[in-house]
Amino acid sequence: MSITVLFLLAIGLGLAGWLAARARAWTFRHESQTSRLAALPNYHAWYVALWIAIPMIVFATAWSMIAPQLITQSVLASPAADVLPEFGFKRETMLSEARAVATGAAPGVFNTDAQGLVEPYRNALSRYGTIGIIVTLLIGFLGGAWSFLKLKPDFAARTQVERIVMAILLLASLVAILTTLGILASLVFETIRFFGMVSPIDFLFGTHWGPDPMANADNPDASRYGAIPLFWGTIYIGAIIAMIVAIPLGLMSAIYLTQYANPRLRAWVKPALEILAGVPTVVYGYFAALTVAPAIRDMALATGLSNPSSESALAAGLVMGVMIIPFVSSMADDSIAAVPQAMRDGSLAMGATTSETIRRVLVPAALPGIVAGIMLAISRAIGETMIVVMAASTAANLSANPLDSMTTVTVQIVAMLTGEGSFDHPATLSAFALGFVLFLVTLGLNFVALRVVKRFREAYE
Repeated sequence: MSITVLFLLAIGLGLAGWLAARARAWTFRHESQTSRLAALPNYHAWYVALWIAIPMIVFATAWSMIAPQLITQSVLASPAADVLPEFGFKRETMLSEARAVATGAAPGVFNTDAQGLVEPYRNALSRYGTIGIIVTLLIGFLGGAWSFLKLKPDFAARTQVERIVMAILLLASLVAILTTLGILASLVFETIRFFGMVSPIDFLFGTHWGPDPMANADNPDASRYGAIPLFWGTIYIGAIIAMIVAIPLGLMSAIYLTQYANPRLRAWVKPALEILAGVPTVVYGYFAALTVAPAIRDMALATGLSNPSSESALAAGLVMGVMIIPFVSSMADDSIAAVPQAMRDGSLAMGATTSETIRRVLVPAALPGIVAGIMLAISRAIGETMIVVMAASTAANLSANPLDSMTTVTVQIVAMLTGEGSFDHPATLSAFALGFVLFLVTLGLNFVALRVVKRFREAYE
């Protein structure tokens, strides 16, 4: 049974409970001697509806995760499962084919041995689907009956509804925190496994990166896991070249739009500038690989360099800088526009020019927002993958020449996790170690941004 059906049942019963509770609350006006209720009828209705819908939705979500396992176990326990291999890809394929036919997603099976599993799958799907519907309806009726019986003229339904909503909002706010903790826990666990095979010193300070997924996992060559070239490539492309492009252009565009541009021009230019943030990164990658990189190579040839590569850190960094201009520009624009007009007028009244006012009053006052935008742009740049893959290659080089091909941490994470290596191999586990380091770097950038914002906000508020 689809989870959508269970959700629709929850919504339908919740609506029925809402109408019944509201009608019941209206009758309290005639039964109550004071003709005044402790809460409006709508709050009584929402109290019953929430007690019906929320438990049903919680059970439906849990059942959608448990039921597939129960169905599979039921099929495996049937005599028809004797034809299945013990383990392996063929076993999973036969089960998938039988399930697809049983659910109507496929007209027939490719493997004839799987035909006998179709009927057990249908029976299991029907049985557990019926169980899911019955239990969901039972939970809904119990919740509705319990909440409906609590309705009285003096019942503080509004307080109860607000508490339920407050709990929902609290759970929603905890999602981001719990997700972050889950990501961190998985990264830490796999990173510890990796450092049990490769020394952290070799990983963090080694200068050669060349993992071999086919090498012996029990005795890996630690010298092949030096991540310094990856860290350098990430910083060089995302935090140096890209920022050299994004910070001046973004900041100057924000200053122009807030201080010099007329309202009609601003109304056109600002949305057009922010459109850059919505362009898919693969499109930037195409632009970097097909336009910018060949142009840089031709310029290098014109200056007399021999055999310049069409893949370079400069090409990726330039396009990445253009991509993150809206992050810097938008935050700087909003921060400068939020500076009180009295500060600007006071500076001009004291005899300062417009440029001096911008340089000595507006930019320092808006510095917290500007720094926050720059840190956000850096975090976005060091996490970029597609542009680097298409314009800077996947070669791990430790070089300061922007015309050399380089790679970044994110590119190697993708390369290690999408290969054919085992998840117990150090080459695959190295992706988690790289992700953990990248997580710490991004977290550090956020702390730096918060410190800077706090310091200058205290100075100008």
